[in-house]
Amino acid sequence: MVEGPVTNGVVDVGAGALLRLMRDGRPRTRSELAAITGLARSTITQRVEALLGANFVLPVGEATSTGGRPPTQFAFNPAARVTLSADIGATHARMAATDLAGEVLVEHRDDLDVALGPVSVLEWVVATSHDLLAQIGRTPKDLLGVGIGLPGPVEHSSGRPVNPPIMPGWDNFDVQGYLTEHLGVVALVDNDVNIMALGEHFTQWPTAAHMMFVKVATGIGSGLISHGRLHRGAQGAAGDMGHLQLPHGADIVCRCGNTGCLEAVAGGDAVAAGLRAQGVAAASAEDVVALVQAGEPLAVQAVRGAGRDLGAVLALCINFFNPGAIVIGGTMAEAHRQLLVGVREVAFARSLPMATRDLRMCRSRLGDRAGLIGAAIMVADHLLAPSTVDALVR
Repeated sequence: MVEGPVTNGVVDVGAGALLRLMRDGRPRTRSELAAITGLARSTITQRVEALLGANFVLPVGEATSTGGRPPTQFAFNPAARVTLSADIGATHARMAATDLAGEVLVEHRDDLDVALGPVSVLEWVVATSHDLLAQIGRTPKDLLGVGIGLPGPVEHSSGRPVNPPIMPGWDNFDVQGYLTEHLGVVALVDNDVNIMALGEHFTQWPTAAHMMFVKVATGIGSGLISHGRLHRGAQGAAGDMGHLQLPHGADIVCRCGNTGCLEAVAGGDAVAAGLRAQGVAAASAEDVVALVQAGEPLAVQAVRGAGRDLGAVLALCINFFNPGAIVIGGTMAEAHRQLLVGVREVAFARSLPMATRDLRMCRSRLGDRAGLIGAAIMVADHLLAPSTVDALVR
């Protein structure tokens, strides 16, 4: 389906709408584009020339001739601009420069405590941005925009964190405005699980119209893809499954102030604390994963138990949302064999047969790059929207 403004009931396929169609990377001739859009060949030629002038599409060879001169094919040029993406965690940060298809060109990782506050962390983002552009020989003029994921609730429309429990000093800070001021381009901000969902869906599950991405790390959260698009909800709080209550955790206090939250019972820190109570040295989710990979029986048992708790909440989500795919990422997904055993044991048993008939459930294919790629896709989707592209090529 080609999208664009509607005039008198007719879709006006401008250069921007044509580019959205071509972002799948498939080479097409002018005749093919005319057949898909219903536009006249002369109009298609004008649109293609505008996109060629802006470097958003390139000629990519010739199609098979049906008589006469072979027609030229055109395809999206992901190297037309670059984006910068940042995935900020509780104690580490990653940044990458990507092309417009989300392909990572160069990346950098640092240990960085988000509790240092927004100015310290965002100063690192700005400095690293300049370093990454220099490494790939691009200048700020080549930069389309910046995307950043944060480990807490974010009001996407304003780019401001909202009462983030592990981010002191960040509440209502204008992250979007700060980055735009210091980098000179549009900046977009979302929570880390949403951008992971975007990255995984765009690159690995493009045909999955309804998908859940579940991050299991220190905390637990999910990003929802509905009808092929990220579903953020009214205020951007959709998918916060980590604070759904488990009946058997009524005496466990969560960092949100409530008791019995899934995160407080089955998150990485909770599993590590449970192991320490049994005399096993485990300070973090990373330690838990290392113990499972080493075959430590108590750690294996604890991760399977966490998987069963996660599966109980996912059963509710499966019956309510009916996703076609559930992708599990985050630190604890490194122990995916044991975690998924527990998840599947409960989730499939407690879900309606119709809801699980074709359900696919697996570990993240992008791993720790999901957030970086997702932040890049967030920027590209926003800044390559038809109306924005139309303004750029005019």
